[in-house]
Amino acid sequence: MDASIVSLLLTPDEMAAADAASARSGIPSFDLMERAGQAVAAAALRQYPGALRFVVLCGPGNNGGDGYVAARALAEAGAVVAVHHLGDPRKLTGDARHARELCRPPSTPLEAYLPTTGDVVVDALFGAGLTRNVPDIVADVIRRVSEAQVPVVAIDLPSGLCGRRGVPLGAAFKAAHTVTFMTRKPGHVLLPGRSLCGDIQVFDIGIPARIIGEVAGEIRENRPELWRSLLVEPGSETHKYRRGHLAVFSGEAGKTGAARLSATAGLKAGAGLVTVGSPGDAMPVNAASLTAIMLHRIDTLKDLKDWLDTAKLAAFVLGPGFGIGKKARQFALALKDRPLVLDADGITSFKEKPSELFDAFAGGEPHLVLTPHEGEFARLFPDIAADDNLSKAEKAVSAATRAHAVIVYKGADTVIAGPDGRAYVNTNGPPWLATAGSGDILAGMIGALLAQGMPAFEAAAAGVYLHGEAGKRAGRGMTADDLAVHAGVSLDP
Repeated sequence: MDASIVSLLLTPDEMAAADAASARSGIPSFDLMERAGQAVAAAALRQYPGALRFVVLCGPGNNGGDGYVAARALAEAGAVVAVHHLGDPRKLTGDARHARELCRPPSTPLEAYLPTTGDVVVDALFGAGLTRNVPDIVADVIRRVSEAQVPVVAIDLPSGLCGRRGVPLGAAFKAAHTVTFMTRKPGHVLLPGRSLCGDIQVFDIGIPARIIGEVAGEIRENRPELWRSLLVEPGSETHKYRRGHLAVFSGEAGKTGAARLSATAGLKAGAGLVTVGSPGDAMPVNAASLTAIMLHRIDTLKDLKDWLDTAKLAAFVLGPGFGIGKKARQFALALKDRPLVLDADGITSFKEKPSELFDAFAGGEPHLVLTPHEGEFARLFPDIAADDNLSKAEKAVSAATRAHAVIVYKGADTVIAGPDGRAYVNTNGPPWLATAGSGDILAGMIGALLAQGMPAFEAAAAGVYLHGEAGKRAGRGMTADDLAVHAGVSLDP
């Protein structure tokens, strides 16, 4: 696979445009279908050499055409094959019709299929282009296959799964393996789609990378090659101030732990200096728990402004354990010209009037990073959150555009989006990152990268990815303290 397209996530419409452009360039479209079907047959035989029967379920479009090619290839390899069709196969046109004409195993109606022990289903019903709920006939077959625990090899995407949003449309197969072509689709990596695809194989069927690149939008898998060159590597002349001074604001006494986690992560992640800005009543507990991290008393807005006038501060983290209300809003707005990661309580403090925050940070290059989980996202962007026609990536981009900020829309499928339309879907985070304090550490890691001079979007993308790698190093059963220890994780060369 061409390295230039590995991270791309093409929507179904973009993939259709690639197919059309490929045909216009002189590549026979049936050749692409032949390669796709042959790849599926090879994958099915490799994964299930002991299958007693391969049952190929063919739909009324080109996904069904891929299935007919796969059925022919499986039969030619000596496998027992049964083919079932959806709708009237006599109405097939173009390449799909030709593929069926070449397929020797006869086909019978889909509703006639009864799962049998030893079956392996090859799902060629709809693929990635489905936009409406599956017909009842298909939903019944999906249910029967699931109840019989028959393994499924999906072509392109498990049928019933929206390729753009990654959500089931009424019902969807849960595949053990998915074979897709040229690039993955958003539905392969957004949840719950990711959990329905099983192992995903991306097969190059011969569409030039040039064409793929031309039709691709702005959705990518979050991978190091997208931002690695902007990571700051300490050199022989590196000074602590060149690596940036990160400030993390603490909450009141009794609510200081979150800020200390963020600060520790920021120091581990490469900030040259880290200072916790602490209210007076929290100074003793913070002082007792901090060593390499400095401490500065900040009680009022005037204290903050005086600090900004006198200290060389590169970036800020506000929100973890800080408290919700007027003080959080005042502090955030005072930082409107500085790189800021606004998390947790800082986000919720603007739920009544989010435009106040957005307007303050509207100028210049984006330098505000918002890190909402599902509930916090809905507080700032209620209309966007409620729009079920949008994918998570599309929601994040809409929010980033409105806020003129980088959005880190957290979850097991965290999306990083910028106001320029870019959206990276993160896939490397282990499930045990869903633990108390994990988000505080992420905020500190992003803050450290901002302090070192990375642009906001790349700092957020790198921070999210490195947070996932830190989780892997910390291991199953980790606590937030364990995760903080690994926040300085480096990328493998």
